Parts: sequence; structure tokens; C-alpha cells
Amino acid sequence: MSRSKTVKDYIRTIVDFPHEGIMFRDVTTLFADPRGFRMAIDQMLHPYAGERIDKVVGLEARGFILGGAIAHQLSVGFVPIRKKGKLPGTTISEEYKLEYGEAIVEIHDNAIQPGEKVLVVDDLLATGGTAAAGIKLIERLGGEIVSCAFIIDLPDLGGRKVLEEMGMDVHVLCEFEGL
Repeated sequence: MSRSKTVKDYIRTIVDFPHEGIMFRDVTTLFADPRGFRMAIDQMLHPYAGERIDKVVGLEARGFILGGAIAHQLSVGFVPIRKKGKLPGTTISEEYKLEYGEAIVEIHDNAIQPGEKVLVVDDLLATGGTAAAGIKLIERLGGEIVSCAFIIDLPDLGGRKVLEEMGMDVHVLCEFEGL
């Protein structure tokens, strides 16, 4: 008797990308399969059935794909958090550290209204730096984070702990050990 496929089964691993020693978890194979993609969106939504959510925030770039689909299912607005210089209009920014340097993400200064309930989504939780920066931007605008949802967690990199120490609820669909 064969078991049913899980979200994890749709994700391919590319060895030594983008650098030697990295096991890149590629969700494009999940997105390309209609059953896999539907399964991922449904499972990301499930914990929030009956919760008030006003906006879905997607972190650049694969979080846009997930966030748009989830916002559509919830019939709420979608807000992108992008790399510095990619959004037109007035923005606020947050700098954060990467393992090899620093980066800056931005959000429109009027994208979230005070008191709005926000779900943050992305494909992968690694060190938590991008998500933490996004959370800080949302909170600066007065948004209240309902939860953070990811397809993949890389627990060895500690991102979940970082977000939980910020008081965030974290939901993930699957984990992969290692880098």
C-alpha cells in the first residue's frame, strides 16, 4: 500500500547551490504541480480557519506567490515586503544581517493600518533574519501579527527560535535537516 504524497515530497533538493555545501530546497517543483501547490496553500491556511486576518504579507520573492494565493483564498489584501529600491512611492525600511553581510527590506508606509491583523508568509524559514525584519516593519505600522507561516523550516539554522523569541506564532509544513 503506497502512502499519500506530502508537501515535502514535491520539494526537490539541489546539492551545492548556490554555494558548495548548501542543500538548496527548491519549491518551484511544488509550485509547478497543481496538486502539490493546492495542498501547500490549503495546509498553510488550515490553522487560521475562523481567525480574523485583514492582510497577508509576503516576503520577497517566493512569499509573493504563496501570499497572493492565500490572500485570494481569504478574500483579503496582499502586501509585499521587498528588497530596498523595488517599491515605488513612500516606504519604510529595516536593515538586517545575513550570514555574509547585510540587507534591507521595505514596505509602503501606508500598506498596513494600525490594528490590522496580519499573516506573514514565505517559503523558507532559515535564520529568521528576513522574517524578523518584515515583522518589525509591520509592527512599526501598527499591524498585529496573527502568525508566520512557512512551507519549510531549516531547524539547524535557528530561525523559528528567533521568531518565537519575538513572541510570534510559527507554523511550518515540513522540515529539512542541515543547511
